[in-house]
Amino acid sequence: MTKLTSSMPCVLITGFAPFAGESINPSWQAVSKLDDNLIAKHRVIALELPCEFNRSLALLYQAIEQHHPVLVLCVGQAGGRSEISIERIAINIDDAHIKDNAGNQPIDTPVIADAPAAYFANLPIKRMLLALHQGEIPAVISNTAGTYVCNHVMYGLLHHINQHEPHIKGGFIHIPYLPSQALHHNGAPSMSEDTVLSALKVLINEAISTKLDTKVAAGTTH
Repeated sequence: MTKLTSSMPCVLITGFAPFAGESINPSWQAVSKLDDNLIAKHRVIALELPCEFNRSLALLYQAIEQHHPVLVLCVGQAGGRSEISIERIAINIDDAHIKDNAGNQPIDTPVIADAPAAYFANLPIKRMLLALHQGEIPAVISNTAGTYVCNHVMYGLLHHINQHEPHIKGGFIHIPYLPSQALHHNGAPSMSEDTVLSALKVLINEAISTKLDTKVAAGTTH
């Protein structure tokens, strides 16, 4: 058994605290169980982010500075989606339809002033998608991370990478409700925690090991 040490290359994976009246957030429920795991010879460090604009990014930046990860994978809840969603793009806008956990509700506000309109994840998203399909895990490429805290964190992460640490791979994954949550949302799809955990392990492994993405159709018509 390989002993984990602080000198090992590491992966930073984040989940969110519960929000919008939920008692749990499936992202942190799953991500927390990966803390101190070894995946593809990389130590995994899990971090819970608050569901708050600005403070979530401040804590993410602190963790990046502290741990020097080679990969940062942020994970969030997307209630209503039925598959693992590998996010392709983050846009430079906060437009909150509900308040965050600190009572903030930015509307039509840039995530970062005078920064580019959008950033693409610098992950092998198509290879990651194929790896999940090979594992019989439902997954799609998503072309919107929303305009709430998830997009805020994804955009802020990719801006930081672009401006300061281009050697880091980074991106965002949305996951469905857990079954226990879906019980309270009539007709909402869900995914078991075991499946989510399996998916995250596959995604981390593929992101680390893949040097060049592949070209396969995974777009949408609307």
